[in-house]
Amino acid sequence: MLEKRKSDDIIRLIKREVVPAIGCTEPVAVALCVAKAKELLGNVPDNICLRLSGNILKNAMGVGIPGTGMIGLPIAVALGALIGKTEYALEVLRDVTPDAVEKGKEYISAGKISIKLFEAPPCNLHIEVTASDNGNNEVKAVISGSHTNFVYLEKNGEVLLNKENECHDSESDPETDPQLDLRTVYEFSTEMPYEEISFILEARRLNKAAARLALSGEYGHSLGATIKAKGISLFGDSPLEHIISNTSAACDARMGGAQIPVMSNSGSGNQGICATMPVVSYAEDINSDEETTARALMLSHLTSIYIKQSLGRLSALCGCVVASTGASAGLTYLMGGGYNEVCSSIKNMVANLTGMICDGAKPSCSLKISSGVSTALMSAMLAMNGKCVTEAEGIVSDDVDRSIRNLTSIGREAMLETDKAVLDIMVNK
Repeated sequence: MLEKRKSDDIIRLIKREVVPAIGCTEPVAVALCVAKAKELLGNVPDNICLRLSGNILKNAMGVGIPGTGMIGLPIAVALGALIGKTEYALEVLRDVTPDAVEKGKEYISAGKISIKLFEAPPCNLHIEVTASDNGNNEVKAVISGSHTNFVYLEKNGEVLLNKENECHDSESDPETDPQLDLRTVYEFSTEMPYEEISFILEARRLNKAAARLALSGEYGHSLGATIKAKGISLFGDSPLEHIISNTSAACDARMGGAQIPVMSNSGSGNQGICATMPVVSYAEDINSDEETTARALMLSHLTSIYIKQSLGRLSALCGCVVASTGASAGLTYLMGGGYNEVCSSIKNMVANLTGMICDGAKPSCSLKISSGVSTALMSAMLAMNGKCVTEAEGIVSDDVDRSIRNLTSIGREAMLETDKAVLDIMVNK
């Protein structure tokens, strides 16, 4: 059993990283920063200028904004200025109404918004908002490092907050956050008293609701509903079909702009969905009890958080690679696997999905998530059959933590030029 101080630190970490969010977290973070600028100003800005890191811009260009029927940053910025409330955090656009959307369209048409690429930001997740009310007052708000992390606030030249020297791409703060390895993740998830980790079941409630919504309506590309459709499914009534349809449906709802919260992981709703729904779906298929389900969910989510500690908040690597690796660990546990089998499932995932690019948040993310979660099930099955990719093959190491670091170093460092090429293609189409 982990010592109490470390287990308490891990619980705080999880409760910080696994939180509800409405809409894609990149445009939502931009809306949050704009809402803070409005609150500093004391009224709706007459002019808003944004400088955004490439990864923020990439992830906000093609995604639906909840409750608007629109895509992209301008409407998120306008609504952040008109109705956004920072007290809602990643649910900042909770109060969107049809009337607010119409006013948002007028705000955009009036030319009040300027959006620019920040060529050399201090980290991959960086948002700067400068706002004014016809030149009488000017404010600046900066979010950097994570989606709700304000590092700089200024009004009329007076600095109200300055933590810019603390900006970094890593998920974790070495001085305050527990440093994880897979053994610690596994022991925490499987040995902590159930009542101390049962809160993770809230992820099941929220993300199942998103899946149900998309299975009964038209959102995004309706991948989940297409796979689930009676009479045409090629997957049959199987655990694989249930995992893919439920996970992709929740993504369909989120990327399609449904005004419904999902439980995110490490600042990403899609990662939260991907870490949750395969485990939930398979647990229901095998009639798993609540405690076993909660432990599998915790293993999935905490594995994802651990991988993100060394990968960084945003990168060229698709987040479903991380979250579906967590899901594979959770699925392996549900199948009766122990620590060795969980290690094998993770190494099998590293051997397969490494290198999948992130080309922004958008409805087709459901396709990538489906690739991730189907691979998660396959990797778990192999692990439970005693099969594991060996150190002689590719980037996999016999040591599971080193295998994870091999994965994250490729996503964080080796794919930097890929990230630039993807953004260049997207903005010049």
